[in-house]
Amino acid sequence: MEKKNIIYLVVLLVAFTGCYKRQKDFDYVKTPLDPHVYKTAKDYLIARADSATPGRVDTIFRWMKKAIEYSGIDWAEYEKPGRTYIFLHNSAIKVVTSGKVTGGFFFDYPVIAKDSSGNPIIKADGSDSVRIPQTWNEYPQQFVKNYLLSLIVEGEYTFENLGVPNTTAKTLLPAGTVAGNDSKLGYVVTKSEPSSEAGGNGSTIFFDKANGKGFDPEGKMNFRIINNSNSPLRINDKIDARTAGILATNGPIHVLDKTVHPFRYSYP
Repeated sequence: MEKKNIIYLVVLLVAFTGCYKRQKDFDYVKTPLDPHVYKTAKDYLIARADSATPGRVDTIFRWMKKAIEYSGIDWAEYEKPGRTYIFLHNSAIKVVTSGKVTGGFFFDYPVIAKDSSGNPIIKADGSDSVRIPQTWNEYPQQFVKNYLLSLIVEGEYTFENLGVPNTTAKTLLPAGTVAGNDSKLGYVVTKSEPSSEAGGNGSTIFFDKANGKGFDPEGKMNFRIINNSNSPLRINDKIDARTAGILATNGPIHVLDKTVHPFRYSYP
């Protein structure tokens, strides 16, 4: 072996020995992430909607805050204890691609276009004309308020008390609330019980203009834990939480970044 190669190996051995020693002597302290935010759900939402927190540029709840302000729902609803709060990431409301809305609640439940007399405009194929809204105020105020009420749950539901089977909980939305014919949501047929047929109570969404109600008939929501390596929290058997188990001082918060459908079951 050449002399220069021997010198090179000696240098490598010294280097590796030094690295090993530094790793061996490192005093690692395991610190779990703290799920507490040490503020109310209201304050947490506002802090992450308006970049109000010093040093943070964060507006992930901007569109949810706009909904609250437009609807007239009392902000005090987000300060009351003993509740579970479903928060909408901007992507759950409005996804914009190349200048067009391509996802979120606005895309999935567009506004029904109406004539000057308030009647739905019918297309040549007999279906109603729709348009994708750009802002919340293209929906009626009460409609937006009802949607927000369907996202506030009575009682605290977290990983501590949920399991693989569905847990059904009451929201602030009154039983029997209907969405009306102002948006495509009003054409969704909703049920209070799962279908007896396989696959009839999961992600299926059935539209029928004549029989649609839109909101859950009993004003309820389902929670369950999905039994896989990620163990995500699933809402109404349709969407998994982006971040679950955030603990505000007045109750847990679960953040979703896709359309939250305000009903448990939909089928013919």
